[in-house]
Amino acid sequence: MRFIPRKRAGILALITLLGGVLVYKFAISAGSSNGFDLSNSILPREQILHGGPPRDGIPALSDPKLISAASADYLEPGDRVVGISLGDQSRAYPIGILNWHEIVNDEIDGQRFAVTYCPLCGTAVAFEASIDGKATDFGVSGLLYNSDVLLYDRDTESLWSQILNKSIAGERVGKALTAIPISHTTWRDWLARHPDTLVLSDDTGYSRDYQRDPYAGYEKSRHTYFAVNNEAPDSYHPKEVVLGLGVDGIYKAYPFIELDRQGKASFSDSINGTEFNFDWDSANRSITVSDTAGKQVAGIQGFWFAWFAFHPDTQVFKAAGS
Repeated sequence: MRFIPRKRAGILALITLLGGVLVYKFAISAGSSNGFDLSNSILPREQILHGGPPRDGIPALSDPKLISAASADYLEPGDRVVGISLGDQSRAYPIGILNWHEIVNDEIDGQRFAVTYCPLCGTAVAFEASIDGKATDFGVSGLLYNSDVLLYDRDTESLWSQILNKSIAGERVGKALTAIPISHTTWRDWLARHPDTLVLSDDTGYSRDYQRDPYAGYEKSRHTYFAVNNEAPDSYHPKEVVLGLGVDGIYKAYPFIELDRQGKASFSDSINGTEFNFDWDSANRSITVSDTAGKQVAGIQGFWFAWFAFHPDTQVFKAAGS
């Protein structure tokens, strides 16, 4: 499908970080490459957009300060968090902080990983941060593709697509990242299931108002700030939350509104002949997927428009009678 900007081409989308205040002027342009080499990009150059800030203008966190759950008094029960468990350790990364930093580089028992969040797409994905046997950290490039954040690794400055899970330009072009299963849920739910969890501290070393949502109103709006390759059909609100899964190039979206209509907490479904088990928590707007052996599977939870932009041939789960 042809790439169609939402606003006149050539107008720069201005995102300025001044004194911890995120200011948007909603427009769009291919703009600068922020100093990244795009000469071998596997994506059309004109579709890689400058989001506004320079490279690292949105500062990723590395080796973050972690605190006990009891000390996380800045969190309310209904606050959204990204939860991850490796071995016998659990960690929670509040969306209120990820909104301002987008990437947290962390480590558990020597395993380096990156927790990534794109506020424009509502997508949280954790990746193993070891490439070709070498651990690395990731930063925020300031560039976007299909409204989704492009990460870069600090070793080679290769660019990586969060939703595509692979490098799209640079020395490591074409290489894939390994996703780690996460829970995108409420603090209440995560704490109940992992009472010994550690939590990302709001003492990040940066002056940001983590109690304020710089994207307030965005999730309810039908508008997006940047162009995408494929406009999602209006069968759902563009920001309807879906879980996206893929098996060998076949993709399927599970809209939360359909899961509510279905009314089942647990069910099974198949994608490309592979069976999965789903546990749907309507109260906490969270879903867990596992294979038939009971092992949790990594999916992508995010906005409908973003999933469709990357996977326009996606299948869609429908509740009976929907």
